[in-house]
Amino acid sequence: MTKKQPGSRELALQILYQVNEEGAYANLALDKALFPCTWLDPRDRGFITEIVYGSVKNRGKLDYVLNQFASTKVNKMDKWTRNLLRLSLYQILFLDKVPDSAAVNEAVKLAKHYGHVDKFVNAVLRNILRGMDGIQWPDKAKDPVQYLMVQYSFPQWMVERFIRQYGLEDAERLCDWYNQPAAMWIRTNTLKTTRAELKQILEKEGLTVSESRHTPEGLKIENAVNLHKLKSFQQGLFTVQDESSMLVALAAEPAPGQRVLDVCSAPGGKTTHMAQLMKNKGTIYACDIHKHRLDLIAENCKRLGISNVELVQQDGTKLTKRWQEPFDVVLCDVPCSGLGVLGRRADARWAKESEDIAGLCKIQKKILEEAAQLVVPGGTLIYSTCTIAPEENQEMVKAFISEHPEYELDETLTDCWLDVDKEETGYVQFLPFIDDMDGFFIARMMRREEA
Repeated sequence: MTKKQPGSRELALQILYQVNEEGAYANLALDKALFPCTWLDPRDRGFITEIVYGSVKNRGKLDYVLNQFASTKVNKMDKWTRNLLRLSLYQILFLDKVPDSAAVNEAVKLAKHYGHVDKFVNAVLRNILRGMDGIQWPDKAKDPVQYLMVQYSFPQWMVERFIRQYGLEDAERLCDWYNQPAAMWIRTNTLKTTRAELKQILEKEGLTVSESRHTPEGLKIENAVNLHKLKSFQQGLFTVQDESSMLVALAAEPAPGQRVLDVCSAPGGKTTHMAQLMKNKGTIYACDIHKHRLDLIAENCKRLGISNVELVQQDGTKLTKRWQEPFDVVLCDVPCSGLGVLGRRADARWAKESEDIAGLCKIQKKILEEAAQLVVPGGTLIYSTCTIAPEENQEMVKAFISEHPEYELDETLTDCWLDVDKEETGYVQFLPFIDDMDGFFIARMMRREEA
């Protein structure tokens, strides 16, 4: 007897459980779950993706509503039950094309198999439907923190941090930006084609494409499409990389024939970009502490036709134990809190705590100290993150410069970008609500020539 395949909502529930309760990355959990499900049509796949991402991103608002109508608070519920309720409530609140009755009935069916709580689930959802107009939403004037927490679904510590840094108005602009659909960017593989040629090829493949203002290789894809299935992708004519991330390799300015170290390189976007800028000449040592992440770089290099990358499994805090000979360029794209890319990682806002930042700063400082010892006099040291936390960015670099007189900030940094107007000298902080791109920080430091 053939085993009955799980339906769309059951698959979504299983994925949501992995994300919320087991700490899985939403994108990876989705890919892993959906890949073997050959029976699903594109509409089902799209529906599963929508309700999983939507339920994760809007978890704060969903829990707020559930806590008003359920006799048991969300944090006290059985894990399967609370995720089933989140999934179902998301459909009710946000998806006009899904009838409320369908969302409730399907939830009750699943509740019988996941905890035998069908009566509880049915009661909660129908209470919400009856009392929808009476939901008490936070008042912005009386409690701005709770207002932003609920309206935009962010944890309290993030909201308080954003308000401290930018004020209430800009904090709300930031939260709103993170809740908008993330743009899809690709980088032209200039070893095989030009941006103009790639744009024409992609348009022939049915895509709507526009050029980046900031990078000479960047293209924005306007369509919702699986890029990996395109012939142009399989031929290695481009790779997927966010616009702000492309600016890092441009800041490094590696030249053909140079010896380059990429300290925390996986999955390889900046490594392969530097390889392009070097015209596949010279050597890039791409490091990561995890072998499986290095495998991703190898896969990308093969598809893109890159041969000047050496993969090294290495802890970034112990670089000098492996190398003594210096490098022309050292890139430190360090592990960080990820507060600049919350729009792309639906789960990231719930995966971090405020206390995590101090621990990350210690790691970042150690990596930077190690890397600094491996730059040739006259060489370049790049420090970058995908966060907007000052202690991980400006404060980290200022402290480093004050302790290392052999280094100076390069005031010509922004000259390497096409259209960037920043007042900072030697480093830049991109802010989503101002620059309309992910929140990246980049500093370029030059090691002084020895006297």
